[in-house]
Formats: sequence, structure tokens, C-alpha cells
Amino acid sequence: MTKLYLHQTAGTVTALHAGARFNRGALAIATIAALLSVPAQAASTLEQQVERLGKEVDELKQKVETARPDSGGSRKTTIGGYGELHYNHLDSKSEIDFHRFVLFFGHNFTDRIRFYSEFELEHALVRDTPSGTPRGEVELEQAFVDFDLMGNHTARGGLFLIPVGILNEFHEPPTFYGVERNPVETNIVPSTWWEGGAAVYGDLMPGLRYDFAFTSGLAVATSGANAFLIRNGRQKVSNARTHDPAYTARLKWTGMPGVELATTLQYQQDVTQSALADSVSALLTEAHAVFTRGPFGLRALYAQWNLDGAAPEAVGRDKQRGWYVEPSFKITPKFGVFARYNEWDNEAGNATDSKKKQTDVGFNYWPHEQVVIKVDMQNQSGTVNDDGFNVGIGYMF
Repeated sequence: MTKLYLHQTAGTVTALHAGARFNRGALAIATIAALLSVPAQAASTLEQQVERLGKEVDELKQKVETARPDSGGSRKTTIGGYGELHYNHLDSKSEIDFHRFVLFFGHNFTDRIRFYSEFELEHALVRDTPSGTPRGEVELEQAFVDFDLMGNHTARGGLFLIPVGILNEFHEPPTFYGVERNPVETNIVPSTWWEGGAAVYGDLMPGLRYDFAFTSGLAVATSGANAFLIRNGRQKVSNARTHDPAYTARLKWTGMPGVELATTLQYQQDVTQSALADSVSALLTEAHAVFTRGPFGLRALYAQWNLDGAAPEAVGRDKQRGWYVEPSFKITPKFGVFARYNEWDNEAGNATDSKKKQTDVGFNYWPHEQVVIKVDMQNQSGTVNDDGFNVGIGYMF
């Protein structure tokens, strides 16, 4: 998931401790001087004052210890975020857009109970266009509480990202190549994809993790140009219909350094949320591999939806699939190049060839490990034709 960074200042604590030590030394010297120069009765009075002041210093020291940022060992609040500015010069458009501005907030209530949230503004502002459609979005993408259970197992409740694909959970700009997210993990795996519900995850053995989630599901359109398109079925947990929830299971193996192998299955009994007389069940199958060896990297992913029903079959959207492969090479620790080939088809059930293809070639430059500048060229073919280049800058903290 996303890295978060905690900033604590210990200067105040150090200064107070130093002040406490200085006060004790000064008081000791004053006491000796007073005892040598005053009568016994006055010395007795001064000794009582020193004792009282000493107690006050001890009380102050105790308050400082209690107020330290790491007091209690686990009560810490964290903040982080990421953002990205894109310039797209394509056949379809030429525009600049601050695509995403995201803030993270987290808090550890105890060693075993944690809260995490993600708040996002897309396209720099939110307003209605003349057509009545909104431009820009303000979205709550994550807001959940984790509860550590026995052993290496954790329960989760709230609004969270679905455990699927490579980018859905980890999509901060410095962590992937290319200005725009790849089209397969946009149109087949509908990243960014979150739902509301409950989950449990943990380690079955060293290097083998499981995830299981019971959540709200998709609600795809049943007519029009977007009928049965997966991406348009995301409800984003905004008064989401829950006639038919979704079940998601993933296994991920990271038992070898630099290797990740994972597969996800999701089942939903009716992705129309009972909008049709006959239900349309949906099964998502996804598998991916990530390899890193020194400067060389390789990512590959395959995903497919099977929608069971006469209505999606009639428009060829009973099968929707896609895949991509992306080799990369870091010439220096700060400069890397990549190439990616993508194929996807949201009407794979048709007898006609409706594949969409895209090739991307470009580079990333990291002036800092958390800041990236990206340039790439894209070339499309098949049933799409949108060629050009993209430039972007992104950050995370």
C-alpha cells in the first residue's frame, strides 16, 4: 500500500529535560551557599523551599514524559499524499490537467487498531459543465479501520481498495512507468476501484498472503452505449445499491526477492443490482507477475470478465478481457526507460474483431525517489486510433 511518513519533534522534550537537570544543579549550589551564610533557622527554611522546588521539577519531568509524541508506544497520527500533472498531446485532444491531488490521513489508536483514509480531488476543481455533467470529482477513496487478530491476520472494515491487479492498490506516480495508467487496468480492471464492506487478510506462510473481502458490488448499466461496461458500473460507495454484494479472494506470493505472483477472483451474483428480470452474474479472473532484478524490471497482467446472461451476450459484452506486458530498464538509479504493449476488448463476445491495441514507449526521471518526471509516446491500433505523446510530473510523500 501507500507509504506514510511521521514527523515528530523531540526538541521540546530534550530542552525540558536539560532544563530540569540545570535547575537541580543550580538549586544544589544555592543550597550549599545558603547553608554557609545564614543562621540555622534560615537554613531550615531554605531547605524546605529547595525540597518543594525539587518536587515541582519532578512533577514537570513526569508531565514531559507523558506528553512525548511516542507516549504509549502506538498513538501516532500520520499524513501523506500524492499528486500528478499531465500534458496530453493526442489526436483526440491537447490539454494540460492536474489530474489528481490526494491526501492521506492515518491514526494508530493502539498497537492493534489502526485507521487509514484517502481523500482525492480530480481535475483541479469541481463544477458543472454546460451539458450538466460534472467536471472534476471530490472522492473518498479509502476510509477503513484495521484490527489485528491472532498471529499474522488482520480484519478490516470500512471503505477500501479491492485487492486486484498491480496498480489498484499501489498507484502513486513515482511507483510506475508512463504518464497515464495503462488501459488494461483502466477498462478491464477498473482502477481505481474501491468498495465498502469487510475483509480479512494475512499470511498463510512466509511469503504467501491471502485476502478475502465481502463488499458492495458493481451496478452496470443495462442499456445505451455504456451497457454492461465494467468501469461504468463502479458505485464508489455513494448510496450504493447492495441487492447483490461481491466476494473477492486473492493469493499473492512474494517468497523470492524481487518477485510477486498473484491471482484474484471476484464473483457477483447480479452486476445489474436486480435492474433486469434475469440476473447477470459476473466472474472476474485476474493474474499478474512482477519481476525486478537489478536495473531490469518486468510487469505482465491478464484479466477477464465473464458475464452470464442473454442481455450482455446480445451486445458482445458477456466477455471482456485484456492483457499487457511491460519491460523496463534503469540506466541509472534516477533514469529508467520502458516499453509496454496493451490489448483489451470490452466486446470480446462478438464474432467480429473488436480488439483495441496500444504501444507505449518512454522514460521516467526521478530527481528524488519521491518525485518523478515522465515522458512517453503512445500509438493505438485496432478499433481505436489516438496517437501522440504525454508529459507528466508527479510526487508522493
